[in-house]
Amino acid sequence: MTRDGERCFALRVSESDTHRAIRAVWTFEAAKLVARIARMVRDVGLAEELAQDALVAALETWPTTGVPDNPGAWLMTTARNRAINHLNRAKMLARKHEELDVRAPVSVTPDLDTVLDEDLGDDLLRLVFVACHPVLSAEARVALTLRMLGGLTTEEIARAFLVPEATIAQRIVRAKRTLADANVPFEVPPRDELATRLASVLSVIYLVFNEGYSATAGDDLMRPALTDDALRLGRVLARLMPNEPEVHGLVALMELHASRMTARLRPTGEPVLLLEQDRRRWDALLIRRGLAALALAEAAPSRGPYTLQAAISACHARAVRPEDTDWTQIAALYTELVQLVPSPVVELNRAVAISMAYGPAVALPLIDALTKQPAMRDYHLLPSARAELLAKLGRTDEARRELERAAAMTKNARERDLLLQRAAKL
Repeated sequence: MTRDGERCFALRVSESDTHRAIRAVWTFEAAKLVARIARMVRDVGLAEELAQDALVAALETWPTTGVPDNPGAWLMTTARNRAINHLNRAKMLARKHEELDVRAPVSVTPDLDTVLDEDLGDDLLRLVFVACHPVLSAEARVALTLRMLGGLTTEEIARAFLVPEATIAQRIVRAKRTLADANVPFEVPPRDELATRLASVLSVIYLVFNEGYSATAGDDLMRPALTDDALRLGRVLARLMPNEPEVHGLVALMELHASRMTARLRPTGEPVLLLEQDRRRWDALLIRRGLAALALAEAAPSRGPYTLQAAISACHARAVRPEDTDWTQIAALYTELVQLVPSPVVELNRAVAISMAYGPAVALPLIDALTKQPAMRDYHLLPSARAELLAKLGRTDEARRELERAAAMTKNARERDLLLQRAAKL
């Protein structure tokens, strides 16, 4: 290779490294940028455009100048300057309208010095509540949250949820338009609305986590990138709202579930059921973090639904062996949970816990009652759980048919294979 060729190769490597660095910085800084700029311009969609402008500037500049010592501050300054230019142009246009006596809508802009001095954490918290606003559909909230707070591209979100990129792009565009049309303020909701709005935020984060932990469709049982994104969002929210016990409850639940992820698959990619997992492969650090978050949540006078689910997961995490699991306690926790959040899915989990604590004959009538629930008609885990009880009671033909029915219901290829394998063994 000639010296010039070596230099060209080195430049290509350097530029590739720079682009990787930009991508890493953007992932962690995107939410801060959009949050701060949205506070300045009072428009989430415009804020994202200005933040993207700063990203483009980095892509154009850093390969030549190198990555700055404080890349996050560089991006923030660039985005802020573009926001200031936008606001100055808006003010100049408003003055021209006044001179021409043209009646134009008056846009109220905040004092820039006040905005720039305010705590960035407050801006992030405002962005969380805007992206998860109830005026949006659940699908739109998830897409917008991953885009605004997770720093994911439209392509990455589409790939994670196995839907066309155009579908995700449309959801995000419509979500921004809906927020603008509804005049949603860039603020943390007032105290009387906080509980309802916070429930929406936690629901979005948990939806993202669950899709990563147990993919609803496709060839993979899990999508770890989504669980990582949800965990990061949950941890950020816990820092922003340290006095909200259910935030810590959700973080605890996600940490404890995530601790089992490496043990949920065999080297061949086949799923491993909870009671068959090698508990030595559970992540001890995530378990410690989950139990610490649970302690913060349980310090409150009462336990919410996420805290109760985390307490159930903690029973598994504390059991060194499957036979050490305190199923009586788990059944009691599910009883408390179903009183708080009536749901046939929670009833199913409670029935499974009761079967482990008191025997399959006690639990089977509870599961049989759930088969009459319209909401459970297409829920593949119901016939799967029923099959487990039937097999323990020696009713193997019925159990096999239930497993085959469950396999026909699921849209996840890995789960389908596992269910059919279990049916074949019977």
